[in-house]
Amino acid sequence: MKKANTKPRKSIRSLGDSDLFVGWLFITPFLLLWLFWFFGPFVESFIRSFQDANFIALEDAKFIGLDNYLTILKDSDFHLALKHSLTIVIIAVPIQIFLALMISIALNQPIRGRGIFRTIYSIPYITSSIAVTTVFMVLFRQNQIVTKTLSFLGFPNETWYANINLALPFIIILFIWQQVGFFMIIYLAGLQGIPSELYEASIIDGCNGFQKFIYITIPMLRPVTFFIVTVGTINAFQIYDQVAAISRYGSLGSPAGSTSTVITYFYQHGIRYMDIGYGSASVIIFFMIILFITFIQKKLLGEGGGQ
Repeated sequence: MKKANTKPRKSIRSLGDSDLFVGWLFITPFLLLWLFWFFGPFVESFIRSFQDANFIALEDAKFIGLDNYLTILKDSDFHLALKHSLTIVIIAVPIQIFLALMISIALNQPIRGRGIFRTIYSIPYITSSIAVTTVFMVLFRQNQIVTKTLSFLGFPNETWYANINLALPFIIILFIWQQVGFFMIIYLAGLQGIPSELYEASIIDGCNGFQKFIYITIPMLRPVTFFIVTVGTINAFQIYDQVAAISRYGSLGSPAGSTSTVITYFYQHGIRYMDIGYGSASVIIFFMIILFITFIQKKLLGEGGGQ
């Protein structure tokens, strides 16, 4: 009887000690939430993208094939929104990466009060986007201290977010300022994960600071950089709050559509106009763009940043 009772206990104990079992135990809640909040709505959006469906009369939806996709690809407003989103990505993401890396390297040194500086740099990221945009709108008004200072560098002393030529640069500056602190924290974690033995060996070999940065720091941070580039690109494509804040007294994407993005295009058609079929098609196109850009980044940075 004792031998018969010990076998189940051993099997239960071995099951509990299994890394596979523990892994699935922790990941199952996330998978369930992912299926409910992401995969399910995505599948429904994919189906709706082939329909002529109004949000208030979904039961009357009818299949129209690729008409929504063809209409979007021919729409000049979508082309403009995509151009603005790509402009934000191309300009903002590299600047964010450079600034975050430089700041993280500086704050990784044994300087006095570095904990305070780390906190200060990370505050913009955790602050409400609407609140940050409102403050920047005050600073970038005509005859304010920022616009007056920038006028000495050749920029016009005007209200930036009301000027069709300056509204998008205003969004880019605001977005860079708000995101740098988050990427700085990630780079700090990556820097602290680099073995100190590598730097000690490089000193013995006669490497200077610049050579250590190029041949040790940059390669060791490649996985972190891949993550930051991917997240930064997705965040840049998903800009909405800032645009909505400066467009609150006019149409979304004001002034004159100069701040429209792929997300505002989807919101305008899918939510405001209640054309859920057309809006779903724009979401699928947006998803494919993000997927394609992520694939290119993975190839350029070497299989997800791996060594």
